[in-house]
Amino acid sequence: MAEIDARLREEVHLLGELLGHTISTQLGDEFLDKIERIRKAAKAGRSGTDADVEQLTSTLGDLGDDELLPVARAFNQFLNLANIAEQQHRVRRRRAGEAEPFELRVLDELLERLLAEGQSSDELARQLGRLDIELVLTAHPTEVARRTLIQKYDAIAAQLTALDHSDLSPAERERIVERLQRLIAEAWHTEEIRRSRPSPVDEAKWGFAVIEHSLWQAVPQFLRRADRSLEAATGLRLPLEAAPIRFASWMGGDRDGNPNVTARVTREVLLLARWMAADLYLRDVDQLAAELSMQQASDELRAQVGDSAEPYRAQLKHLRERLRETRSWAQQTLTVDIAAGPSVLQDNRDLLAPLQLCYQSLHQCGMGVVADGPLLDCLRRAATFGLFLVRLDVRQDSARHAAALSEITDYLGLGRYTDWDEEARLDFLQRELDSRRPLLPSDYRPSADTAEVLATCREVAAAPAASLGSYVISMAGAASDVLAVQLLLKEAGLRRPMRVVPLFETLADLDHAGPVMDRLLGLPGYRARLHGPQEVMIGYSDSAK
Repeated sequence: MAEIDARLREEVHLLGELLGHTISTQLGDEFLDKIERIRKAAKAGRSGTDADVEQLTSTLGDLGDDELLPVARAFNQFLNLANIAEQQHRVRRRRAGEAEPFELRVLDELLERLLAEGQSSDELARQLGRLDIELVLTAHPTEVARRTLIQKYDAIAAQLTALDHSDLSPAERERIVERLQRLIAEAWHTEEIRRSRPSPVDEAKWGFAVIEHSLWQAVPQFLRRADRSLEAATGLRLPLEAAPIRFASWMGGDRDGNPNVTARVTREVLLLARWMAADLYLRDVDQLAAELSMQQASDELRAQVGDSAEPYRAQLKHLRERLRETRSWAQQTLTVDIAAGPSVLQDNRDLLAPLQLCYQSLHQCGMGVVADGPLLDCLRRAATFGLFLVRLDVRQDSARHAAALSEITDYLGLGRYTDWDEEARLDFLQRELDSRRPLLPSDYRPSADTAEVLATCREVAAAPAASLGSYVISMAGAASDVLAVQLLLKEAGLRRPMRVVPLFETLADLDHAGPVMDRLLGLPGYRARLHGPQEVMIGYSDSAK
């Protein structure tokens, strides 16, 4: 282990030297010397002596205004590089035989304990395959890491991994170090802090970058490990369609208090998700087509591809063409509304089916070791991310819905919805939900705020069901808040079930959440409209509530 720890120190030293060279090239040796003095003074200051602390304070106090930001950036960049090296170090220690961390042992230990307690293997496999955990991606506007820097840091980590090879020639090592120098220089000369607040679309792109550079690899690795644990404990495997973890997102859908998240933005984010998904699957399918050159195939696959000499490539060729068509359509529709052609993928089963057919054929033909490689990883991704990567949640304040309905009822001569008590609101909402006629007359011209609420509902109604998660009502406090959204969605043309989720936030609303939900679930016809469990959110806030 001492050798491994020394390797970490060597890497941090190397990265620090390369960063120092970059800084010196731009700002000069004198400035680099000043940074080094600050570093040494800070290190000495950890001893806690007054003299050392005073020396550091004096050195920092002597900095000119034009030096403050470069100094701060220098230390920030160094810490980023040190973190990358430390992450590589942790991987290195695991490979060297250090005990696995708890998070990697927990499933093995849990399965072992449940079997010892009398649970059957079949039941454990069934329950593990039925897990449905949804992780929601969000982004705070001041915390969005730039996608370009994420990519550069990933590339730096890859070069550190390459340096671990013990058989590198001097020339190969030199090339890796040169690549590290270029990457560090690129990161140094790249703006770390946005000069303007990122748009909701920028935030969504950041989320897609996290999927592309992290989750796209992590999810199949996690499922591969879970599959091995299950097989070792029970002799059974996860179903191909198992997706115990899925992802949702608020980026591009959370309009609560953010006027920049409009119906148009939500539509753009949904299309970007489809474009990114098609692009990522195309990369996977290109790799699979290069690898699956085998000739032997099952009768079922032969029925699809005929007497092709390379049946798996023939099957993947058609899928590749449909993915290209889907990507092209999404790209064009970002600027001009174009109807999707018949080749555009609309249902996740159209993505899964050809991959599953290849997988089953390989197993039937005695090539399971091939099937359980990148093809299985691609299948796991398809089951987890689908055609839309994430399920976009829409969030809006309950007051916006009430204001829109108040404007509508006032126009219809019924009085103002916001002036009614809860029972009057519920009576009106239930009556309109049961009615077959439209609520809005054709000559109604809404205000800008109401038009935006209605436009959002139309986007929700038009979007594929699999692309959306929940419609979250922030500052919810009454059963009518939920029915109001259901009515607006019905008016927008939504004919499928959608989760409408009250979010109770204030102390008073949290105290009354139980009676509110009892009232809601007791309304005539409400449970029939649910088509599943009622989801509730409580207390989400950036404050101490």
